Amino acid sequence: MITIASLIVFLAFYTLYYTSKRAVLSYDLGFEKWMQKNPKQTKITGLVLLLTAYGFWLFTQSLGCGTLLFFIQLMAIGSLIVLLTPLKKISRFALLILFIIIASLEFYYS
Repeated sequence: MITIASLIVFLAFYTLYYTSKRAVLSYDLGFEKWMQKNPKQTKITGLVLLLTAYGFWLFTQSLGCGTLLFFIQLMAIGSLIVLLTPLKKISRFALLILFIIIASLEFYYS
C-alpha cells in the first residue's frame, strides 16, 4: 500500500510539474504534450492524485505519522523531479524497475 501511495505521489507531482510555466519541459511522451496543452484538467488531476495518496498514507498509518510521511515523501520526490527532469535523468524503465523492486520487497516483508 505504501508503494502505491509513493507511485501516486510521483504521478501527482509530475502532473503538477508539467503545468508550470517556468519549468524546462521535454515532450518525449504524448501525455506530456496533453498535460501542457490542458493545464486546468492537469492541475485538477494532480490535486486529486495528491489527495488520494494522502488518503492512502492515512489509511496505512495514523493521522500524525501519515501526514508526516506524506510530506517527507512529497518533498523528496518533488525535489528529485525538479532536479532530474530537466537533465533527462528520469527514465521510464528505471522507474518501473525501481517500483517493481520496492513493491516486491514490501509484499515480501509484510
